[in-house]
Amino acid sequence: MHIDKEIDTSGLNCPLPILKAKKALAELESGQVLKVIATDGGSLRDFQAFAKQTGNELLEQQTLGEEFIHVLRRR
Repeated sequence: MHIDKEIDTSGLNCPLPILKAKKALAELESGQVLKVIATDGGSLRDFQAFAKQTGNELLEQQTLGEEFIHVLRRR
């Protein structure tokens, strides 16, 4: 999968990973893909809700050790 931009929000708690993702998505063009690395366990459900509310597509979520990876496509 081609990633256009990646941000690392490790160590940040809700709502900061979502806010940083929102800012990063605003810098992308429609259809581009953002990868977010987070360490907040709540980010799994937060990003699901964020995608539903904003219309951005949540392509993938992974848990790798203590990291949570979220991949979103800008609407």
